[in-house]
Amino acid sequence: MISDFSVRDVPEPDLFPAAFPAEAFPQFVWQGEKPPHLPAQAWTTETTHRDGQQGGLPLTAEDGLRIYELMGEFTGESGALRQAEFFVYRPADRAMLEGALERWRGGHPVEPTTWIRATRKDAELVAHLGVRETGMLASASDYHTFHKFTPGGRAQAARTYLDAVQAVLDAGLRPRLHLEDATRAPREFILPFVQEVQRLAQAYPESQAPRFRLCDTMGVGLPLEGVAWPRSVPGMVRELMEAGVPGELLEFHPHNDTHLIVANCLAAVMAGCAAINGTLLGKGERSGNAPLEGVLLHLVGMGLSAMPNFKALNELETLYAGLGQGVPAKYPLYGRDAHRTRAGIHADGLNKFWPMYAPFNVPKLLGRPLEVSLTKDSGLAGLIFLIKQHTGRELAKDHPGLQQLHADLSAEFDGGRQTAVEWEEVAGRAEKLSLA
Repeated sequence: MISDFSVRDVPEPDLFPAAFPAEAFPQFVWQGEKPPHLPAQAWTTETTHRDGQQGGLPLTAEDGLRIYELMGEFTGESGALRQAEFFVYRPADRAMLEGALERWRGGHPVEPTTWIRATRKDAELVAHLGVRETGMLASASDYHTFHKFTPGGRAQAARTYLDAVQAVLDAGLRPRLHLEDATRAPREFILPFVQEVQRLAQAYPESQAPRFRLCDTMGVGLPLEGVAWPRSVPGMVRELMEAGVPGELLEFHPHNDTHLIVANCLAAVMAGCAAINGTLLGKGERSGNAPLEGVLLHLVGMGLSAMPNFKALNELETLYAGLGQGVPAKYPLYGRDAHRTRAGIHADGLNKFWPMYAPFNVPKLLGRPLEVSLTKDSGLAGLIFLIKQHTGRELAKDHPGLQQLHADLSAEFDGGRQTAVEWEEVAGRAEKLSLA
């Protein structure tokens, strides 16, 4: 016999509405005070036209400009996405940049910037393009400084980068130093180099104050306190802020090689970094850049960003599919199967109380439906869900026609069918049932 125990019935369910509001993304509910280094605002910057292309996106100038336009439709007046960086070396890239600059001057909310190697020659290349800021590749780890330069070493690399910084400052632009491979770089290079860049910039207007992008190039950073330099993302952010770099001048640029990309982004923000650099839908080299839609979902939940228009990314996903670069079927939020169940117990839950099997109001916030595919495991509940979704009528489980349709589908699966049954295949019979 079960003895008395401490769980008691309550008159109403506790769905934690502060954390899971009915019409918004999940919210962060802090225990006590907010984290002490949390910035007042956080935002994102885009690198699809640079790192996305390096990762294999085959962009024409027309495609690149359409992507840029969709960035504007996504961010609107929210300030969630503020800059997009462009290559400048090929004619198509220059055409994308020129088109973007024209649109930006006309009111587009995303500022175009450029990316160059940290050399004086490249700095001179961007001096008269019409941008206000340029990124500069400044490889920081000994993996790079000892093996890219001849002769190799930290000092020569730093001198080369600083010469380019001086040229960019002299051209009236803001330098943005991309500290490549920072999560494998020595403190003895990064901190003195950052301080010297800041010293150089003191003679120039505040509008040219340098930005610093911490790059987790190989995805080996960790979102953890207490881990030794250089792998602790929050630790590195904190040390740079203690060295005098304001959080609003810091960016974090991670890759997803070890599955920690969004966690590392949130750890960087929690430590005080105000900007995350990545790509919408996660395009980029190898396993990809930070998926900005995923990062922003959480920044909105933290209260650090206004809400952008997540529905605009449905068109971006369609555009990428047309380029042969569509997102994987199970890609979070925008994959074909991201909100699809094939399990009868889940379909039954959707029928009874759909928030049971949805992380938030997916149709309202993303403009994507909750879906069910019929399999040997989806049961009568899957059919009931699909018929209600497409016809508006909810059939009872003992409806004779419904039971016959389910029996016919079960016979197919018992006979060896392995592929799921989608609505289009049963629509004719199901619609007749809804009218009976």
